[in-house]
Order: sequence, then C-alpha cells, then structure tokens
Amino acid sequence: MLEFNNLMKLYQMGDNEVRALDGISLTIETGEMAAIMGPSGSGKSTLMNILGCLDTPTSGSYQIFGRETANFNEREQAIIRNQEIGFVFQSFNLLPKLTALQNVELPLIYAGVTAKERLELAQNALIRLGLENRMHHKPKELSGGQQQRVAIARALVNNPRIILADEPTGNLDSHSSVEIMTVLQELNVQGKTVVLVTHENDIASFTKRVIRFLDGKIQSDQYITQLRPNLRVAGVNIS
Repeated sequence: MLEFNNLMKLYQMGDNEVRALDGISLTIETGEMAAIMGPSGSGKSTLMNILGCLDTPTSGSYQIFGRETANFNEREQAIIRNQEIGFVFQSFNLLPKLTALQNVELPLIYAGVTAKERLELAQNALIRLGLENRMHHKPKELSGGQQQRVAIARALVNNPRIILADEPTGNLDSHSSVEIMTVLQELNVQGKTVVLVTHENDIASFTKRVIRFLDGKIQSDQYITQLRPNLRVAGVNIS
C-alpha cells in the first residue's frame, strides 16, 4: 500500500513560494491500477517522483508498504527503487549502444546479480513481452512499441511490486499505445500495483481509478465502474 498524509512539496522561485503539492492525502491500495491526470504544473509529476523515491516531500508523510520513507537513508532509497519499483518512461530511456538484452540486464547489475543469472532473468523478461526475436537488436532497430516493451521488460526484471509509468504511450501511435496499455493491464491482473501519468482520457480508460490534480491539490478521485476491455495483442505473452 502507498499512503500519503498531508504531503507538501514547496519550491522557492525567487521571492515566490510555489506549492507543487499542497496537503495531499491519498491511499493507493496494493493491486490497484490508477491514472494520475492534470494540466502541466498541476503537481502530478512531482507526486510521481515522490512515489518513486526520486524526490522527498517538504513535509507530510509518505509510507510505502507501511514504511515511512522519510526515515530511509540513500542506500535504502536505492534498494526500494531497484527492488520494489519498476519505472517506465515516455522516452523509453534505453541506452542506444546496448542491445535489448543488455538494457534489460542493467537493473540486475546494480542489484549485484551474477552474470549467468542476469542473462537468464533478462531473457525470460523479454520472452514474457514477446521479444524473443529482438533480444540482440539495438533500440534504433526496434519500433517505438518494441522499445517500450523492452523498457517494461527492464522494469519487470527484478520482479517489483509497483510499476510507475510516466506518459508510457506519449511517443507511440494508437496501435502501439493499445498494445502497451494491454500489457500494463495484464500485469495489474497478475497483482502488480500500476500507477501511470497520462494526459489522454483514452489511456486513463484502461485503468480502474482516475485521480485528477490541479494546482497541487486533488481535484477529483474517481473509480471507474465500466473498465475498457482487456485487449490481448498477438505476440505479447506475459503470463
């Protein structure tokens, strides 16, 4: 469970104080799939950075699985990011000179996994995403949808409990967007907690909950009763 209580994030801009987050209280239960929406400057990206232990609040509480993140030292934050949270970004963030397989291995290197085990885990993650024939291709040799699936495989390779996706379909065409959202839906069905930022209502419709931000506050928090169908895409097998 992810729990915020009266969370504040303040920035000093010259003589002005900007409240990026202004007293946020929010709970995301284990196994939820939620979309965070809002205009630029609404606070949604700030919240995602704090969710992923990439930033710290100015005040208030953020607990992850019952542990207060304010008490984490740098090493504990790094362990949480590496083992409990998988990150998926709009720009894929793949290293261009590495193959798909080598990109997926990276989190395992940081985790100190042996070379033999790294290879096996990375291969299995790519096979799980339907990329068994693209393991040795570099990012420029892959389509946008394939690159994002490599990024998801990298996010999954340490078997985290949480997937954080920041505009995961922002650089994709409509078909690839449906493909990626279907993958995220399937991961949620298998028990992963999925939280994503999106500007698109069509993408948010794949989730079970939509939280809208405005001026650092929660504007609305709505559970979706009629979910968009889970559309399986040929070649994607994440069971």
